[in-house]
Amino acid sequence: MAKESGTQEEASQKTQGDRHSSSRNLLGPILCWAVVFADIGTSVYYVPGILWGTLGITTLAGFFVFLTMAVFVLLTLKYAEVSYRFPQGGGVVTVASQAINHWVGALGGMFILVDYFLTAAISCLSGMLYLSVVIPGLNPIALWVTLGVLVLLGILNWVGISESARVSFVGAVIAFLSDIAILVTVFTHISFGEFLSLFPRMFANHSLAPTSILIGFAASFLAFSGLESISQLSPVMKVPRRRTAGMALLLVVLTIGLTSPLLTMLSTVLQPEAAADLVKNSQLISLLAGHWGNIALQTEVAISASALLVFASNTAIIGSYHVFMALARMEFFPAFILKRNKLRDTPHYSIALAAGIPIIILLAVQGRLDLLGDLYAFGLLGAFSLTCLGLDIIRRRERKAARAVGGQLSRDNGHVQAPPQHLLRSAENLAKTDLHANGPAAAGGLDPETVAMLASPSRDWRMRLHDLWYNVDFWLGILTTFLVVLAWTTNLIYQHLATEFGSAVTALGMLVAYINYARYKQKGRLPVVTTGVEGRLPGSILAVLSYDNPHNDAVVRAALNHADGKPVVFLYVGEPKTQRVPTMFEFVDPYHDDQQAKETFSVAESIAQKAKIPRRYVYRQDKPGVVASVWQVIHPHDTVLSPEDCMEVVDVNPDRIRYEITPDGKVAHLLKRW
Repeated sequence: MAKESGTQEEASQKTQGDRHSSSRNLLGPILCWAVVFADIGTSVYYVPGILWGTLGITTLAGFFVFLTMAVFVLLTLKYAEVSYRFPQGGGVVTVASQAINHWVGALGGMFILVDYFLTAAISCLSGMLYLSVVIPGLNPIALWVTLGVLVLLGILNWVGISESARVSFVGAVIAFLSDIAILVTVFTHISFGEFLSLFPRMFANHSLAPTSILIGFAASFLAFSGLESISQLSPVMKVPRRRTAGMALLLVVLTIGLTSPLLTMLSTVLQPEAAADLVKNSQLISLLAGHWGNIALQTEVAISASALLVFASNTAIIGSYHVFMALARMEFFPAFILKRNKLRDTPHYSIALAAGIPIIILLAVQGRLDLLGDLYAFGLLGAFSLTCLGLDIIRRRERKAARAVGGQLSRDNGHVQAPPQHLLRSAENLAKTDLHANGPAAAGGLDPETVAMLASPSRDWRMRLHDLWYNVDFWLGILTTFLVVLAWTTNLIYQHLATEFGSAVTALGMLVAYINYARYKQKGRLPVVTTGVEGRLPGSILAVLSYDNPHNDAVVRAALNHADGKPVVFLYVGEPKTQRVPTMFEFVDPYHDDQQAKETFSVAESIAQKAKIPRRYVYRQDKPGVVASVWQVIHPHDTVLSPEDCMEVVDVNPDRIRYEITPDGKVAHLLKRW
């Protein structure tokens, strides 16, 4: 473990240099918008036709997309927050693991895999059906051409030709301008009065019973598939991530809100015969362009839609193989999934699964787009629901942490109005992280600025306004979770095929995870997922473990022997390594690449399980002050570490130090009465 007395200034200068050198490879708001819009924006090419045939929605497709758009806006607020709270990426897997537990994180991973599999299949098949507008002879063999394209995408990923944000930008701009061109063309041919007359036609012959509204509302979330990709971009976002994610999703809301609901409405209400046709309903946007424009616009839309849909399919393949790898690194899936081929250094097994499963799905449904749409609802809304619920839990912990800080400082100062700088320092100690040099969020998702704001008394109107917005945002988050879970529950009840398919795939994935976990357990090695520390743990023990330290086992056993039912926090200080700029959709967490830390935590977990002692596992890379930052958060009664590490720890001021000779070696106890 590095000397704690090393200067913070040197570490700061090195971090700033690393940031500067890699900032050119990170994504700003425009490129993040492009990646997300290139995913969500392609949904409009197939959603109108799928919604038309969903449980009698028909001409109401546009209305329900308008309705669901309101919840989509609320969802973007939560996903922007997830992006900056969890700079390591991982999306629902990370949020659910940190907020609830690692098994729920694995469940979230299965949900998002179901979503990615169907996105790859639907997007690629839709792309070929749009291309058949230009090449009519392609339609009868669209399924087989789709399978060939998926195989080609798998080969390209194996070769190493992966996603590029700049290519996404070109695709997103083409898609958006094509959508605008269609809208301008239609509105130049109809008057405003004729446009208003479309609304009665939309609702004609429909009775909006509560059940019908729920079914349409739930089904229309398909129009916003792709939002989850913003949380996968966190590791490659420019800092501050809060601003980057917020600006990117604002642009997404504006561009999707301007195009998707209107195009869905116009393509179904103005083309009811085509929407009812099993072939033409997969080409509605291109046909709309041709009917109200000309053959040139129809051809441009068909070709660009085909290319963009194949591009979206490739994005889903990349996303799914990175989820496979994340779950394997978390030791839920077998280790062979992580293997890379010697020729191209790409994860060939993960890529094969990501491209192969959509092929199997397409063969199973015989290339029917309507059946693929029926299967879709489970994974997308399941991932949305777990993400929203996890974020609500983390926000609740922030409030609890702030109350603890505020209450302690009130007692320390003898009055409620504690100095703001003291509050800020305590709150930052409570929530700060060493996971990422340029990430503002804490392990566990807590944000130090928010904790400080909640703990500090409101002194002026700006702080009161900030407090008010945080409270409104908190309750809007609860409302968002309720609406998303309501939509998911509705689909579980009424979309039987989606429920059966999604449940089967999820159950199979969780069975693999359980078998893999049991196999590790039989070998005497238990997989451990790290957590955060949200506040003080009175009477607890902090066990400090470090890389290349032969006394780690002695520290583990000594800490557990002295626990006496009190919680033990195992802090592993890992070897500092230069962080490379990750690729898009990559899950970045140094712990999962530290095999020595995994094995050390596994030993601790095996002993702690038998002793039935409550415990937490925290991982930090070595840097000055790393032990002190955790020590100041949890206020342990006893800090157990090796004598060598004891000499290197500063900013930890125990009342006394006691040394213990154990069968595994000598350890030090730093005792403190708070």
